[in-house]
Amino acid sequence: MPVHFCAEVSSNHGSDLERCLAFVDAAAEAGCDSVKFQLFRVKELFAPEILARSEKHRAREQWELPLKLLDPIAAHCVVRGVQFACTPFYLDAVAELLPYVAFYKIASYELLWDDLLAACAATGKPVVLSTGMATLAEIVHAVQVLRGAGASSIRLLHTVSAYPTPPAEANLASIDIIRRATGCPVGWSDHTVSPGVLHRAIHRWGAGFVEFHIDLDETGAEYASGHCWLPGQISEVIKAVREGEAADGSGLKTAAPSELADRDWRAERLDGLRPLRAIRAGWTP
Repeated sequence: MPVHFCAEVSSNHGSDLERCLAFVDAAAEAGCDSVKFQLFRVKELFAPEILARSEKHRAREQWELPLKLLDPIAAHCVVRGVQFACTPFYLDAVAELLPYVAFYKIASYELLWDDLLAACAATGKPVVLSTGMATLAEIVHAVQVLRGAGASSIRLLHTVSAYPTPPAEANLASIDIIRRATGCPVGWSDHTVSPGVLHRAIHRWGAGFVEFHIDLDETGAEYASGHCWLPGQISEVIKAVREGEAADGSGLKTAAPSELADRDWRAERLDGLRPLRAIRAGWTP
């Protein structure tokens, strides 16, 4: 199966519709299968004790995605042929997103919140869950909650919730460990911005779903942290992966169309000379 590439807009949209639509365009043009946004309300994301003491956390209200943008973003995704996905960070967001999303993505920080897991699962839509910071026991429990609530399709993403993640800490071998422990397909959510890490996750560890953070122009709110890809960077990786997928072929060993003309120029079995005797007499330069 082809690898599913998901572009995570995160908080780089600036609450601006035209910029949101430009992210959809960039994802489609880079060869992505889906584009993902986040739906949160700061007052429902952080405890009041934190907000009372931290201007930094209160300021994240500027990163919120207005509900009125969901419909035009989802419609533009249809036009551009990419799936629209979103991460709900409060319970009402699950219902607010239901008419629009192809799948729900649950963030690593919400992995312990059984009620949110169950609410997403109960919609019957596919659920993608990131597993950063989690122990294997916590991941297994989350999968049990999703299954118990009726999830139709569960995909897990191994990730490291450091922004950015040093490639040496990616621990890609966990992909196989999580897969064996849960029976779920497991992909990779990237914070390394390393082509080598993405290729290794796909080709060595079988990550069939790759999520990555994207920015358009180095001006997004999260770009300075160092974990966001630019469209030109990720498009080269996706192009290389797609070329590799196309190279698999049928497995039937026979001459390829591009080498048919050379078949007659093989060494003749009777004298070891090229080309075959059948074309020597009639051959002209």
